[in-house]
Amino acid sequence: MMAFFLRRGANIVVAVNRERGCFASNRQGLKGHRAKAVLIPMKEEHRLNSSTLHLALNQFCLSQRYYSLDVFRGATVCLMILVNNPGSWSHIYSPLAHAPWHGLTPTDLVFPFFLFAVGNAMAFVMPRLQQGGDGLFWRKVLKRSVLIFAIGLFLNWWPFARWQDGELMANGWTWTNAEGKLVGVRILGVLQRIAICYLLASIAIYYLKAKGAFLAGAILLLLYWALCIAFGNPVDPYSITGWAGNPVDLEMLHETHIYKGEKVDGLPYAFDPEGLLSTLPAVTQVIFGYLVGDYIVKRGAYANTVSDAAVKGFEIYQTLTALFIAAMALLLGGYAWSLSFPVNKKIWTSSYVLVTTGMATAVLATLVYFIEVKKVRGWWTRFFDVFGKNALFVFALSAFLPKGLRLIRIPNGVDAKGTTVYTNPWNFMYDKVYKFMPGDPKIGSLLFALTVILFMWAVCWWMNKKKIYVKV
Repeated sequence: MMAFFLRRGANIVVAVNRERGCFASNRQGLKGHRAKAVLIPMKEEHRLNSSTLHLALNQFCLSQRYYSLDVFRGATVCLMILVNNPGSWSHIYSPLAHAPWHGLTPTDLVFPFFLFAVGNAMAFVMPRLQQGGDGLFWRKVLKRSVLIFAIGLFLNWWPFARWQDGELMANGWTWTNAEGKLVGVRILGVLQRIAICYLLASIAIYYLKAKGAFLAGAILLLLYWALCIAFGNPVDPYSITGWAGNPVDLEMLHETHIYKGEKVDGLPYAFDPEGLLSTLPAVTQVIFGYLVGDYIVKRGAYANTVSDAAVKGFEIYQTLTALFIAAMALLLGGYAWSLSFPVNKKIWTSSYVLVTTGMATAVLATLVYFIEVKKVRGWWTRFFDVFGKNALFVFALSAFLPKGLRLIRIPNGVDAKGTTVYTNPWNFMYDKVYKFMPGDPKIGSLLFALTVILFMWAVCWWMNKKKIYVKV
């Protein structure tokens, strides 16, 4: 990090280049870079010596995010939008679809990577919460958890209406669909899982500290495995019908409020991939993300206390080496565990947690190396960075807009039976243009998804330009 220290009365002013992170040299000037001035109170009797300056610098480093995290989180959200918005769900490339059950595709990395990034970000917030005491901790964490959960529930309910039998009808908490079946608002979902995991991981980290939280995370993985075996179907405890989490969700949430996107024997089946029981191992994903972020922050802060350039470089590369070793250990452990507990995103198996955390650690360490150490930055970092600065907002927007716009019906010809077919403002471009692209229909479906990404990026770019950051 590049910094200058100026004495102003009884304070030290630390001018820091926020984009360069804690690994950069502090011997260069700030000319041509964005800087932030931080006022750090100092006692009058403290001398402005090198030790004092290093203390001030390290205190500041611990409260700052590193640029590579914004890029990592932004790329994750970008992929999330890509896989959630094809032109047609009937025409998608296999890497952009979830694994049917056991196994892993690039799409199955999106959600665990985001939870990992949530944990990373906590490494910068937790020191302030710990300094503020229990009152501040509970106010901040509970408020954020409740808001994220409420936004997720709102998006599940939105747009509070549906077209049925040619009429626009209101959606209550429950309603009867066209087939005469009682359905209702899904209670759980992606944002709801993020909220629960953030809450439980925060409590573990705040009260148990890093080592205790690591132990708690490991216990959760083993406990979940034991519960799946003990209460699942003895014939196949890891099948969709034999998984132990199904009766828990049915008892706690009721079938009308559970996701039914999976099918068994061709019929919709009440199975929630963000169910209550599988949230336990997902909490560990956030804890592991915190531990990796905390390690990077502390090692980066220590590297800045070293004046010798060669020693500092050694410390940085030692940090990155440790991260890659940890990533490989997690991958090996996860795949070894998968021999008895298969890698499965939909029931969020413990082996899945280890494998995806290992991959996330390796990806983040690579970004830190290129972005923070080698200063390899350009259009690609700026592209993902704007997503990362408003990650939760743009994810919510990518669900809010299509669901709302699909209420507006636009006639689009008739089907074989002579019944009018409708499109809507959201799908209009696909139905009128991309659908008729020559070649594989998957091409048009993918081009539509890329168009959605560009639109969302334009919104985030404008918000970043106006310095509008939606924080929950």
